[in-house]
Amino acid sequence: MPAERRLGMDHPHHEWSPISTRGKLSWPNNAKVALCVIVTLEHTEWEQPEGSFSADQAGGLGVRPFPDYPRFSHRDYGHRVGIFRVLDVLDSLGIKATVAMDTQTAEGYPYLVKHCQGRGCEIIAHGISGSQMISSQMSVEHETVYIRSSIEAMEKATGSTPRGWFGTDYGESERTPDLLRQAGIDYVCDWVNDEQPYPMRDGLTALPTMLEMDDLFTMSNRRVTVDRFAQSLKDGFDVMYKDGASNGRLMTINLHPWLIGQPFRIGYLEEALGHVMGHQDVWSATGSEIVDWFNSNPPV
Repeated sequence: MPAERRLGMDHPHHEWSPISTRGKLSWPNNAKVALCVIVTLEHTEWEQPEGSFSADQAGGLGVRPFPDYPRFSHRDYGHRVGIFRVLDVLDSLGIKATVAMDTQTAEGYPYLVKHCQGRGCEIIAHGISGSQMISSQMSVEHETVYIRSSIEAMEKATGSTPRGWFGTDYGESERTPDLLRQAGIDYVCDWVNDEQPYPMRDGLTALPTMLEMDDLFTMSNRRVTVDRFAQSLKDGFDVMYKDGASNGRLMTINLHPWLIGQPFRIGYLEEALGHVMGHQDVWSATGSEIVDWFNSNPPV
């Protein structure tokens, strides 16, 4: 799709809207900040399927010759150990988790599906695997099948249709939002350009994720230390909390259990989120709860 000059970005998926011109967004009980914590569970395949695309360059070891046991088992740590540690911290702080789960995790780790459901987590779709990312290299037919098969697999594994979508590595093509809405998705977390939800075309809602508060982007890709990462969460929240006094803010952070669930990191996460939840006027909610409130109570 060739770029077309228009107000704002060169795409037709949503209108440009500077936050300074919007009406006031009020959260339940006049909360200043809505907190959404996404916990990503994705399976790392031993070999990347032919023709697939991956932007994954994370991990200190890098990609090594097959079979790359250290890298594969490092990721599997999140499924075996890290997820339980992360959910324990969220539970202890009264934070509702939104779990972004790919189909290979849902099909290959049914215990984790039941465990997350038993914890009261919302489970949203996260593509097929950590090494199969949506990109414009896909044909429209391929991407349509990819999205619909992912949703159908999650329906089978969880017993309900996922309402949210968080693409592998935030991956989209120029047509992804339209295909997601056609497939029945209500909200998407791939867009990182705001501190409030916003309407996209044809009824789809964006639930923006704070890219620079993503533990993978911050600590693995940019090599930020865990103490600095934790301080960034607190500093970012403090500014959003101040701004939220006049217009509600949304703080959506994405966590990877194989990374933040390590024993030497988890305490920093607990400290940072404890700082957030230690404030009054913070509403912790799942992605669907936030989107439903926003759409039923638009800014005025």
